[in-house]
Amino acid sequence: MSRTVLITGATGTVSTALMNALEGADVDLRALVREESDADGLRRRNAEVFVGDLDDARSLPPAFEGVQDVWLLTPNGPRAPENSMNAVWAARQAGVERIVRLSAIGAAHDAPNRSGRLHALSDRETERCGMRWTILRPHWFMQNLLNEAGDLAASGTFSLNMASARIGMIDVRDIAECAARVLLDDPDRHHGQTYTLSGPRLLTFDEVADHLSLALGRSITYLPVSDDAKRKTLLGYGVPKWIVDMLEEYAQAYVSGWGGFTTDTVADLLGRPPRDIADFVRDHAAAFTSADGN
Repeated sequence: MSRTVLITGATGTVSTALMNALEGADVDLRALVREESDADGLRRRNAEVFVGDLDDARSLPPAFEGVQDVWLLTPNGPRAPENSMNAVWAARQAGVERIVRLSAIGAAHDAPNRSGRLHALSDRETERCGMRWTILRPHWFMQNLLNEAGDLAASGTFSLNMASARIGMIDVRDIAECAARVLLDDPDRHHGQTYTLSGPRLLTFDEVADHLSLALGRSITYLPVSDDAKRKTLLGYGVPKWIVDMLEEYAQAYVSGWGGFTTDTVADLLGRPPRDIADFVRDHAAAFTSADGN
């Protein structure tokens, strides 16, 4: 009998990739969205769509009713633990069997960034939820580079406040395929596991620029900038101050060497190595050659 999987954060990068990874699998997909306007594209993917808001616990029960597995992804923000708490409550009330939660690299009470500390709170709650659970903690997303696509296409440069940090960055598609593997396996197989996911090797952004140059056939340069310069740019784009502060904390941690590691977990789960940066830039070359990044 098919299991019903509820996808939260259904329009986001990771959840979209997860639905791609689950395409054709013997599961009934259900998607939670905040606005009805987000529903049409998901229905075309044969997902049953429910409108609800993780900010409002009262809006959630219909989406969780009859669900066996929940993919729990909460938006970054100061209310993330509340959002997770509301989802766990709704899951427990509905008799959900398993939660697979997207956390963050280095989530801990003493993490050097607020996101990691907030994720740690929700991880602990998940561990004590009374259901089967698995937590995924992925490294820095390669897809974050797409945020720089407009500048890169226009000027052949991209700027980050990462100095010469070496990071085990990972392709979101690998995160999604690991999540799909967990969701498609027997619920007991991954119960109680926390998986830290990384790419295959450490990379600096100068090395990323070299791979972009090869893929695009033109010179691409990484320009390190100060925290203040990056903050001004992000605020100018309308990024909320809380998010800008969070990103700055992550950047400072990476520059200190905090992200300088890789794991074998993706290969262990998928039976193949994680995608390399060369695979990512080749597959997304078109995004880096158009002025709007699309």
